[in-house]
Amino acid sequence: MNKINFSELVSKELARVRMKVGPQNSCHEGYAILLEEVDELWDEVKKKRSMRDPQAMLAELVQIGSCAQKMVEDVIIPMIDEKS
Repeated sequence: MNKINFSELVSKELARVRMKVGPQNSCHEGYAILLEEVDELWDEVKKKRSMRDPQAMLAELVQIGSCAQKMVEDVIIPMIDEKS
């Protein structure tokens, strides 16, 4: 059985995304991006079990994780820092 290090996959995806696009600018933007990734996972989950692609689901979950981390780092932490 392959060992999957999910947090490492998320870190690599986050680094890739950061090189490709700038920071998120708002909670609305972060939510929209996250929702898009969740919708793509949902498309895979809705398939019959025999038709689901576990690699595709893993890829979507990695993207969801990196989107969540990016939103925290780009939007949420600065909001917390402002209020401190």
